[in-house]
Amino acid sequence: MKTFKLIALGSLLLYAVTMQAQVSVTLNVGPPPAWGPSESVGVQYYYLPDVEAYYDVQSSMFIYRSGGLWVHRTYLPRRYRNYDLYNGYKVVLNDYHGRTPYTNYEQHRRTYSRGYHGARQQTYGERPRETHPPRDMHPNRDGKRDTDRRNDRNDKHGKEKDGKKDRGHDKGQGDRK
Repeated sequence: MKTFKLIALGSLLLYAVTMQAQVSVTLNVGPPPAWGPSESVGVQYYYLPDVEAYYDVQSSMFIYRSGGLWVHRTYLPRRYRNYDLYNGYKVVLNDYHGRTPYTNYEQHRRTYSRGYHGARQQTYGERPRETHPPRDMHPNRDGKRDTDRRNDRNDKHGKEKDGKKDRGHDKGQGDRK
């Protein structure tokens, strides 16, 4: 019986030594933005060389310096309001896992200077169609919309005012003589 226990214990030790430990790390990263590179699924950060900023996919926030501090915002600084995220190059940071990608900022800035473009990137999603309200719906300096201004102009030039007709231009009626 003692021999059986020793053999069983030896087998267990041998099994434990030969067994490899497997570590599984799961990082909950959401889908990349539509303008993000298609090869970046599962990545948490991009570095945007043209604007010297980072994008955090998980929080959907840009990280950039403002007033000497690193800030997290849902938008880029005002000076980049016309920056095209679809055409700008995004460096996919595959090798960084943490909360402060800017700890490597100087290295990223040297390696990927403004205007840097590596291999052509395909975006994750499609560029949305530009949707602008009709021209006459934009407010003007005086707060009136173009449609309001047009109505004011028409009132001044012959539309029915004070109960008088506008010289026969109403509903296809011509001047009668």
